[in-house]
Amino acid sequence: MRPPPTAQRRLALLAAALFAAAATFLSPGLAANAGEITIQAVSHKSPFNCSKTFWANNWIDSPAHSPQNTIDWQTYGSDAINGESVRATAGGTATFYNEGGTSYGKWVQIVHSDGTRTRYAHLDTMVGSVGTSRSVAQGTVIGTVGSTGGSTAPHLHYEQRSVSGSVVTPVVEGVQVPYGSKKAITSSNGCGGGNPYTPGEVCGSGYSQINTHALGTVGRIYLMYNASNGYNCVVTLKYTSVGTASAVSASLQVEGGTVARDSGNFAYYAGPVKKSAPNTCVKWGGSVGSTTWTSAWSHCG
Repeated sequence: MRPPPTAQRRLALLAAALFAAAATFLSPGLAANAGEITIQAVSHKSPFNCSKTFWANNWIDSPAHSPQNTIDWQTYGSDAINGESVRATAGGTATFYNEGGTSYGKWVQIVHSDGTRTRYAHLDTMVGSVGTSRSVAQGTVIGTVGSTGGSTAPHLHYEQRSVSGSVVTPVVEGVQVPYGSKKAITSSNGCGGGNPYTPGEVCGSGYSQINTHALGTVGRIYLMYNASNGYNCVVTLKYTSVGTASAVSASLQVEGGTVARDSGNFAYYAGPVKKSAPNTCVKWGGSVGSTTWTSAWSHCG
């Protein structure tokens, strides 16, 4: 799988935006629901700093969490979320609000190029004054995590909404987080290089991240898994010389089998390398330039 030519990518983005606009025109009264998914012309990264891992918790049976089908980002492992920088998951126009001691508290809404929007709530600080708007790029810091408004503990409340304003199933770093699920997601936001692809886009529908390893500052390897068919997928994203062909690779070996590898001079990533591995140990790895890494046998269950 390789990135489409620039012209084709632009046409794809335009088509998705037109589709979303047409859907809004035809169904202006569409109600929000926990299962709604929209076609979006933008890809969303995690709202946190490069390599940070947090739980994306799409609560179920929690009356206090409103609206449904939105994410509360929470502590994972040794990361401390209070005061963490919050970054735009995609570029657009950011507007800054403050509901005081109720609802979202301090919050930001970003309207993206395809007309969809994201919301970031319960912030401790914001980089803009209340009521003002500014243009932001993907990865721009817009505030810090807090517990303002109707919050009982520091966390980031995050929403993705359609052009019509309906809440939709969030997709972050190519990982879909359906209603009632909780997933650990590692950020590639602000890692440098401006790579427009996510591991979920490269591996395709149904794959969720189960592990990742940084190649210093030059790239990152991702191990993805599709629970519906038992396949693993490995992809290596470049963070250096992005858009220019240079040496990059991705590899995957299932215990008892041979190594599968995608290696060459690529502009954005190597992979996807896919193998069936239900309940079987795997080794996974990759390289960017001279920086290389391969795991031990892992994820055997």
